[in-house]
Amino acid sequence: MRKVLSIFLMMTLFISVNAQTALKKVYDENVNPLEQIDKAITKAQAEKKHVVCQVGGNWCPWCLRFADFIEKDTAIANVIAQHYVYIHVNYDPRKVDNSTEASMLMKRLNNPARFGFPVFVILNEKGEVIHIQDSSFLEEGQGYSHDRVLRFFNCWIPEAV
Repeated sequence: MRKVLSIFLMMTLFISVNAQTALKKVYDENVNPLEQIDKAITKAQAEKKHVVCQVGGNWCPWCLRFADFIEKDTAIANVIAQHYVYIHVNYDPRKVDNSTEASMLMKRLNNPARFGFPVFVILNEKGEVIHIQDSSFLEEGQGYSHDRVLRFFNCWIPEAV
């Protein structure tokens, strides 16, 4: 009986620790990414902002890590809120062929998948790609650099371009 109780308590502890450290899934896999981008562009035009497409998926730990990072860093979150319409664009590299939505997405965003994931695509108010950012230049250790990420976002605000 003691052994069963001990195992039960250990499993409960393990599950609660995992639940606390699991990163929030931010990519909606049921949304058409091309329509998602069109809606973001319309909103950006109305608000005089740029669009940031964080391309990746819930399958990508670095993608979820970045989303968590910018949510918790208030300086970066403020720059994003003031100057960007920020969207998480779901992309599944396993579903790519010339006729799929994923292929059309990559074509529309100037093939950012060549940089790995996550990858950031900045669109102007017309929906034109003005920058593609390889996320490896923003990394630091097992996370992201506050200074590099903040510099990236500040360099592409509408007023700076």
